[in-house]
Amino acid sequence: MSTNSENAFAPGHAADGAAAGSTLHALLDDPQEWPAFGRPCTELAAPAGPESGPWESHVVLEGMHCAACALTIEDALQSVPGVMQAEVSAATQRARVVWQPCRVLPSQWVAAVRKAGYGALPAMDALAREQRRRENRRALWRWLVAGFCMMQVMMYAWPAYVAAPGDLTLEMETLLRWASWVISLPVVLFACGPFFTSALRDIRQRRVSMDLPVALGMVITFVVSTAGTFDPSGPFGREVFFDSLTMFVFFLLTGRWLELRLRDRTAGALEAVMNRLPDSVERRNPDGSFERVAVRRLVAGDTVRVLPGEAFPADGQIVSGQTLADEALLTGESTPVLRTEGSMVTAGSYNLQSAVLVLVQGTGAATRFGQIVALMESASLQKPRLAQLADKVARPFLVAVLLAAGAAALWWWPTDPAHALMVAVAVLIVTCPCALSLATPVAMLSAAGALARQGVLVRNLQGLEALASVDTLVFDKTGTLTRDGMWVSGVHPVAGLSEADALALAAALACHSLHPVSRAVVTKAEGLPTPSRWQVSEVQESIGHGLTAWVHDTQGQWPASRVLLGSERHTQAPIAKDAVLQQVYLVRQPENAAPVELARFDLAEDLRAEAAGAVRALAAAGIAVQLLSGDQEAAVARVASQSGISLWRAGCTPQDKLETLQTLQAQGRHVVMVGDGLNDGPVLAGAHVSFAFGKSVALAQSKADFVVLGDQLWLVPQTVLLARRTLRVVRQNLWWAAGYNALSVPLAVAGYMPAWLAGLGMALSSLLVVLNAARLSLPLPSLEPPVAAVQPTAHAVV
Repeated sequence: MSTNSENAFAPGHAADGAAAGSTLHALLDDPQEWPAFGRPCTELAAPAGPESGPWESHVVLEGMHCAACALTIEDALQSVPGVMQAEVSAATQRARVVWQPCRVLPSQWVAAVRKAGYGALPAMDALAREQRRRENRRALWRWLVAGFCMMQVMMYAWPAYVAAPGDLTLEMETLLRWASWVISLPVVLFACGPFFTSALRDIRQRRVSMDLPVALGMVITFVVSTAGTFDPSGPFGREVFFDSLTMFVFFLLTGRWLELRLRDRTAGALEAVMNRLPDSVERRNPDGSFERVAVRRLVAGDTVRVLPGEAFPADGQIVSGQTLADEALLTGESTPVLRTEGSMVTAGSYNLQSAVLVLVQGTGAATRFGQIVALMESASLQKPRLAQLADKVARPFLVAVLLAAGAAALWWWPTDPAHALMVAVAVLIVTCPCALSLATPVAMLSAAGALARQGVLVRNLQGLEALASVDTLVFDKTGTLTRDGMWVSGVHPVAGLSEADALALAAALACHSLHPVSRAVVTKAEGLPTPSRWQVSEVQESIGHGLTAWVHDTQGQWPASRVLLGSERHTQAPIAKDAVLQQVYLVRQPENAAPVELARFDLAEDLRAEAAGAVRALAAAGIAVQLLSGDQEAAVARVASQSGISLWRAGCTPQDKLETLQTLQAQGRHVVMVGDGLNDGPVLAGAHVSFAFGKSVALAQSKADFVVLGDQLWLVPQTVLLARRTLRVVRQNLWWAAGYNALSVPLAVAGYMPAWLAGLGMALSSLLVVLNAARLSLPLPSLEPPVAAVQPTAHAVV
């Protein structure tokens, strides 16, 4: 954001008057500002311009404390005409809003959020991070005030606990009560502010959230204790509970503050990536001077100066200087790489060494970083199945809590009204379902953050849940088990063609494809004289098979004809019986004549060094591994043998792979597919869970649940093991939340749990859930499977 925009987006600045509010609305509604916190939503429509199709915007929310708050904000957003979708995450305190510019503007749905009692700021704005820091500071101050007052009140309450009958005079006991009341006022008026604010908002909106029963408990405790202080001889004068009030407020704020810190760490692993770009950068003017401008103002063709320690703001080429770049986000490799003049740099990577000038070539959503951010934002707002179930039961459970507290108060009232009210307070506080609502999303986001730091993007949080139960894994070969790069190791021209002409013709077709085989042919042809004698047109690609084009010979030796480049199935070329390498064929099909083979090319590829270890690790985890490939049998058999895969199948089309996958699923198998994403779209989409390697796939178009950004195949078994750990943690959290309530509710109803203990129990239950989930954010353990003594014999799957 520019300086003016940042000031206007600040909530305090907007509160200065109507002019500031109108400025904020004008900025939110300015189409030039929309890319700062959103992008066109291509999933629902293909917008012709920024004001025509639907937009997807992301905002950071303030004032949220629980899953019920998330449901309230979703309801408020979806009630606005023109808002097509709204997803709110209580764990990350972010919202994704899909809206139609022709029907509604951002200021209108932001106003709906504020009317519901919450704040909203553009998620990509620097002030959103500052807002979270302010919230942390306020939470810390409330905690400190509550802790100091609690100690003072406990000091005044201690004589009543230890004194023998008759030791305390009535005047001394009254004085201690009044002192406790005075010291409790800052707790009620300041430290309890978030609970009361949220409860009043709920009452105005005629809804129930998790803060309502807690606020009721605080009010009842303070009112009963105040009545006992002002009227010691009245029905509530036997005992005051200021010590219980301050203690359970302190315990609740302790749990909430620690929970906030831990949740910030959890969401921070994702948010640190999403907010990696600098807010501004130095752009060179036509006169050679530099001025600092907002990053979103950059366009292709600008030249920027990136200083040491700054992130590169866009994709581009270094035109002056050299440096070391940290590209761990994009490749998973933490080792800095040298980038010299002429080298390409990517948005989101860090300049580590010296200032360089970069010619901007891609900005915003068009960069690889933009695609990664889009995937991570989408994943962080998804709700796994178990979390959705918890959200559904949260509100009915809260209503049941209120009814249970009322029933407990009625039961105890005839015996002791003060005790009856304190029993109701204990029930209200101890049964708050915060732990239940946090059990799943915090664990899932902790795991997603750990994977993001290792170079694995989670596109679908449901995939973590599904991955924990898979028992079969299917690998693609090229670009997955083997390295992304292939090379042409031999050229065998026939039909009178020279090797250079055959290679030039094959490259003229192959340059229209991104398949690894095509890239290998184009690389082999580099250095040949240009222009070549071949002119190609009407190029068509059969995914997974090859290319077909209409070729014209400028030398006039051949008439124009169709030429095919690809597998033996695509070109109908005979397979050499003595072939041990994978081959690709070049065939001409003259009109009214038999096909003529022009050349064949030997292809070589390297097995990934960690492939055999990854297969052994998967087998040790009880997962059956298979290999499906469209390549020739000899090449597939060799890779299967080297990697230790006993079941494999060669010559598979994408449809063959999908049918094989469906057969496994029909047998009751839970299957995960690992492919390069180029021609594996159907099978990636059809698997229970899927991985794609990011170097060879357009991230925005990937069908995979997980995207591996680098070359580390070991991350696949690592992710499987982490998914299993995550599901175990989720189940532990859910069992703990259920067991805690099953034990605490009867004790509270029976009157054996004082209010301070109820507050401690509620705080500890939520804190334990978050701490248990935080274990998942620790660095992943290294996988060093034992070396197998004997490689299994590979055999083909019929």
